[in-house]
Amino acid sequence: MKNEVKTHEDIKAIRKLMEESTRFLSLSGLSGVIAGVAALAGALLAWLFIDAPWSLAGVAALVLVVSVSFAYFLSLKKARRDKRDFWTAVSRKMLLNLSIPLATGGVLAIIFLIKGNLELVVPVFLIFYGLALINASKFTLGEIFYLGLLEIVTGLLVAVFPGLWLAGWTLGFGVLHIVYGLVMYGKYGK
Repeated sequence: MKNEVKTHEDIKAIRKLMEESTRFLSLSGLSGVIAGVAALAGALLAWLFIDAPWSLAGVAALVLVVSVSFAYFLSLKKARRDKRDFWTAVSRKMLLNLSIPLATGGVLAIIFLIKGNLELVVPVFLIFYGLALINASKFTLGEIFYLGLLEIVTGLLVAVFPGLWLAGWTLGFGVLHIVYGLVMYGKYGK
C-alpha cells in the first residue's frame, strides 16, 4: 500500500514537472481584467473621438501598451511568487507564437487605416488577436484557446456588421478579457 501511494505521488510530481517544462503557467488573471478595463476606457475614448481615425489608432496603441505592460509585470510577479522562472524556452516560444500573428494583424490594420478602409481595422485586430491567442495556447493555459476563438468570432461578426465596430471592440477586448481574467483569477489565483 505504501509503495502504491509513493508511486502515485511520484507520478504526480513527474506530471507537474513535465507541465512546467512545456507550458508557461505564470499568466496573471488580474492582468486580463486590467486589459479589459483598459479596453473599455479605450472604447469610451474612441466614442468621444469617433471622427478622427488617427486618434482612434492612438487610443488603440495606448490600450495595447497598458495591457501588455500590466500582463508582463503581473505575470512576472506571479512567477516570482510561485518560485518559477519567468523567461524560459517555453515563455520565449509562447511569445514568438503570439507575436507573429499579432504583428501581422497590426501591420494589416495599419495598411487598411492608411488606405481608408476603416471598417476593416477592428475586425482585423480582433481576428488576428484571436489567431495569436490560439497559436500561443499550445504553450500556456488552455483557456487562452477559447478566448482566441471568441475573439475570432467577434471579429467576423464585426466584419459582417461594420457599423458595430465599437460594440465589437468593447465586447472582444473589454468584456471577454474581464470574464477571462476573472475565470483565470478564480481558477489559478492572481
